[in-house]
Amino acid sequence: MSNYPLSYKLSWLPRFLKPSLGGDSSGFAAPAAALIDPLPTRKVRLAFVGDISAVANREAPECDPAIAALLSSADLVVGNCESPIVERPRAIMGTWLGTHHAMSERFLADALASAGIARDRVVLSLANNHVLDQGIAGFEETRAALERLGIRTIGTVAGGPVQHHAAGSLTIGFAAFTLWRNTDAAPFVERISMRGDPTEWPCGAVSGVDLLCAVPHWDWEFRHFPRPATRALASRLTNQGIGLIVGHHAHVVQPVERIGRSVIAYGLGDFLGTALARQPWLGRLGSILIVDVSADIATRGMIAAYELHFFARLATNGHERLVPVEALDGTLKRRAVARLQTIFPT
Repeated sequence: MSNYPLSYKLSWLPRFLKPSLGGDSSGFAAPAAALIDPLPTRKVRLAFVGDISAVANREAPECDPAIAALLSSADLVVGNCESPIVERPRAIMGTWLGTHHAMSERFLADALASAGIARDRVVLSLANNHVLDQGIAGFEETRAALERLGIRTIGTVAGGPVQHHAAGSLTIGFAAFTLWRNTDAAPFVERISMRGDPTEWPCGAVSGVDLLCAVPHWDWEFRHFPRPATRALASRLTNQGIGLIVGHHAHVVQPVERIGRSVIAYGLGDFLGTALARQPWLGRLGSILIVDVSADIATRGMIAAYELHFFARLATNGHERLVPVEALDGTLKRRAVARLQTIFPT
């Protein structure tokens, strides 16, 4: 059984059809882009993308050259692997209905290539509610596929609560966890990290890390502004030394907040479609977060700059086409810009 409250389950379809601007929108003073003075002479670039799935795609997506160039500029690209990677789905009916996710190894490899992302620079989180959609065997098949592709993973119990990965000359500590699960607790918590409290981590978990980054699967879906409980958790995480938080699960773009020197991007939206094949345009707006981290001795590990780059996923003959918002035209562009200005008024 999942751990979603009943009110959440009842609101899923209405919010999918019409993502909400309700909730508390106050206090989000951080803009979608910022430079932190003084800029370092040496830096490492991280790129964060949203949820990745083959839902709504029979073949690999097309990616605008500007988006591919942006992603290829990063030393490390971090995303959420929203679908198990299997050759044959085990939950056949659920996969057909869209309640259970699945994607093939070939699809993921082709999608990354289309987006200009080198596989040896990719880190994918497995800490999400869909990771056991194809059962325990599907989870093991997923891990094997990612290993074959040379893609690093975070968010598993076996890897520990904080997993260290090199990005250029820096070491980034990733604490990936999910608050949500779609299955019974016992098989899930044995495999997937749900440990979002740094006070419970073992001693030495963050030693040798230049920047500590949390990658939580949190909040409620299809709501542009995070719930108070989500913001309170973000505050607790930053108080424990986490300098960067990049969230998933909402499937829509959410605002950025600064707490001290820490940067919190509550939700990036989807990178590749993860709800249903026929999705309203509001759920097709996503973002890519670019973060430049100082590699200078005096400011090593500090965030020097960040910027959200917004794009739309356009449905095109069985696959998606990723296009920067500024390259859209007509009514869709006006609607997209108006929605983004509501979320990021600064």
